[in-house]
Amino acid sequence: MPDTTLIAEPYGSMLLAAEVPCLIVQWHGFANRQQFQSLMDRGLALYMEESRRTRPLGWLADTRLVSAVTPDDQQWLRTNWNPRAHAAGIRHVSFVSPESVFGQMSVQGYTANTAAADAYAIDVAHHRTLPEAKRWLRQALQELAAG
Repeated sequence: MPDTTLIAEPYGSMLLAAEVPCLIVQWHGFANRQQFQSLMDRGLALYMEESRRTRPLGWLADTRLVSAVTPDDQQWLRTNWNPRAHAAGIRHVSFVSPESVFGQMSVQGYTANTAAADAYAIDVAHHRTLPEAKRWLRQALQELAAG
């Protein structure tokens, strides 16, 4: 089943993968601060809307083409977006690993910041391909629903 595009911007998209089920933030390259935060916030709003119909619902980050995420945006994710995401019900984030070293450093920074957080618990996993990331997330959501 193909993913459904919900938002399409030159720098990134939001997709719905109903078979997982999850929302996918898919980066197409560099996003400036406003673009990055806007797509993440609009994605979280879509997550909250869809989670009224679909429970549990996951979050997948396709970061194969992501470039550097600034330290300010890393801080914003850790102190602003992640707490709101956790409050909305996100407990697992499945990543498709970046191709560039700058993207890899950004995703590793997010992972370390998320693991160190005391105010929320979000399980993060990294995968080489989109199908692997979807399989892991589907399993994690099934375990969440059963438990």
